[in-house]
Amino acid sequence: MTVRHVGVEEEFFLVDDDGRLAAASDDVVSEGGAEHELFLQQVETESLPRHDAKQLREDLVAERLHAAAAAERAGYHLAAMGVDAVGGADPRPTPAPRYQQMVDRFGEVGRHALTCGMHVHVEVADDEAVAVVDALRPWHPVLMALSVNSPFFHGRDTRHASWRGQLWDTWPSAGPVEAFGDRATYERAVDALLASGAALDRHMLYLDARIAEDYPTVEIRVADVCTDVDDAVLVAEVARALVETAVTHPAPDGRWRIELLRAARWAARRDGLEGRLMNPLTASFDPAADVLDALLEHVGPALDEAGSLGLVREGLRRLGEHGTGAARQRSAAGRGADVRAMVSDVVERTTRH
Repeated sequence: MTVRHVGVEEEFFLVDDDGRLAAASDDVVSEGGAEHELFLQQVETESLPRHDAKQLREDLVAERLHAAAAAERAGYHLAAMGVDAVGGADPRPTPAPRYQQMVDRFGEVGRHALTCGMHVHVEVADDEAVAVVDALRPWHPVLMALSVNSPFFHGRDTRHASWRGQLWDTWPSAGPVEAFGDRATYERAVDALLASGAALDRHMLYLDARIAEDYPTVEIRVADVCTDVDDAVLVAEVARALVETAVTHPAPDGRWRIELLRAARWAARRDGLEGRLMNPLTASFDPAADVLDALLEHVGPALDEAGSLGLVREGLRRLGEHGTGAARQRSAAGRGADVRAMVSDVVERTTRH
């Protein structure tokens, strides 16, 4: 079997010594450390497409270290967290025509988009892409639960493990979709979204998974940016295995109702791995540990063929023992909810390798 290539885009915040967001991306980008994103308080990096998990990890570490060094030279720090934890930042759009148009058109929705996520690109053939997008729908909440990393917002504990996800869903083109069935139906849906004004262009189609415009991939967009690089690799490897399994062992669609998918994503973002998740094999809500067992059963052969079964098993064990990114943020903040101490811990772990 030829192992599919996978690539990862990561968005990061720039913060000052007090943990407040800093509109300093021009300085970081000018050093060649990263790329611009929607706001000046954030930057984006991307890996090369890799078929080997070790190489992917090396890419992610190198990109993080490069961006962090550029940020440090500018007097700031790189922080892999999903939302503005401390608060007080005025979202400042990057002065590019498209970004300004987005904020002007969508107003407060655009301002709420000051968030950092992780996007996973998995290689697909043209005739596989729509079937993969359809098959991934019930599995998105599981990927969300693995990556939750944004419990604090503007100095408060939101009681959600991923507040980024809640903010992201305010975009009118974001969220779960009905099954498309074929490429023609997918394209008609895209054209209708564009005609409605819910997206300025195809790059603003913020579906949970979409057919990428610039690469031969399906792009999965549901994860918070992960503070710990090993969590990012885990999410990427699970995503790749889900895609491979969707192609090699297609299952009946199951006619997943949108309200059930929305409930499942809310449960995942609310509790991460500390509550109940929807089991895509049974459509029941079960303890998270049981759903992760079902995940391994479902994608185990694909992971084994790719040589990453042990890595994923170890990653799931690590999350079970040490907690998700959200749990680790709460632990770092302590009982007094010291958000600045939490951000300091995030900064240190962002480049730990």
